[in-house]
Amino acid sequence: MTNDSSKTRFGNNNNPSHFIVLDMVSRGVKDIDKLVKTTKLPREEVQHIVDDLLSQRLIIKEEKKRRFFGGKKMEIKVTETGLKVLNSKKQELQEQTQQLRQWHSNGNTTQLQSYMDSNRSWMPFMLFSGIIDVLFFTSMMSMMGMALNPMESQMAAETGGGAADGTDSSSDADSGGDSSQIGEADSDTTGDFGGFDSGGFGDF
Repeated sequence: MTNDSSKTRFGNNNNPSHFIVLDMVSRGVKDIDKLVKTTKLPREEVQHIVDDLLSQRLIIKEEKKRRFFGGKKMEIKVTETGLKVLNSKKQELQEQTQQLRQWHSNGNTTQLQSYMDSNRSWMPFMLFSGIIDVLFFTSMMSMMGMALNPMESQMAAETGGGAADGTDSSSDADSGGDSSQIGEADSDTTGDFGGFDSGGFGDF
C-alpha cells in the first residue's frame, strides 16, 4: 500500500483491516465498541474504517428501538453489496491458500517467499477469518525461516487454528455468508444502492 487511496478503496491494493471489520459486521457485530473488542484494532482506526465502509455502502446504520425504557440505538449491518465484496475476496484468498499449500508440500520456498513479499499484509485477515489455519501458517513461516510479526501472532492466538467465531469460513464463501444474515441484509437494503457501479471497487 503505497498511497492513501489504497486505505479507503477496495481495489487490488485494498486494506486488509477493512475486510477484518467488514467480516465481523457480517457475523453480526453491530457497534463500534464490539468491533474494537473483536478485531483488536485501535478505536480510531475502526471508526475510520466504519465511516469508509458506510460511504461505500458496504454497510449501513439502522436505528433500532431498545426493548426496555423505549430508547433508541444505532446498529451497523452489512449490505448485500458488502457481502458480495467480502465473499469475493475470501474466495480469492482461499484459492491463493490452495496454491500456498501446494508450494509448501513441494518444498518450494522461493514461490512461498515471493508470495509473502507481495501479500504478507493479508495474513492477519486470512488467519482472522479462518481462510488459512494457524498450524499451516506457522509451518509455512518456519519453512521460510520467518518469524510472525505482532499482528500475525495476535491473530494466531485469537483464532487458535480456526475462524474467529469458530465457524468454517469456507462455508461463508461458498454460500455467501450466514443465510440468516444474508436474508436480513437483502430485506434491509433492497433499493439502497442507487447508482452503485461494481467497477468502483476494483477487480476481485
